[in-house]
Amino acid sequence: MSSNDERLYSMLIYLLSLVFPILAPLIIWLLKREDSDFVDYHGKEYFNLLISYTIYMIISGILVVLLIGFILLPIAGIMLTIFTIVAAVKAYGGEKYRIPLIFHFIK
Repeated sequence: MSSNDERLYSMLIYLLSLVFPILAPLIIWLLKREDSDFVDYHGKEYFNLLISYTIYMIISGILVVLLIGFILLPIAGIMLTIFTIVAAVKAYGGEKYRIPLIFHFIK
């Protein structure tokens, strides 16, 4: 079980990403990853989520030409929001939550 500070910082990585998608999570992760494996895990997981959904959004944007992108773009946005909130709750609960449907570029 992780400490309260580790859980709080891990949750903040996800919650602050809703307002500041890159800068806030990056600052927390870079400052706390040396001190805590738990924060390091959630920082990597968040940035894998960000990279994966950027790829999904680009592909959906290209598919707008074929009209299927108009359906895929909102679905990808809703899934990104839901997975971010679920991951924040799980991080605050002290779990190492593995977000579904993402590629793990950062190991």
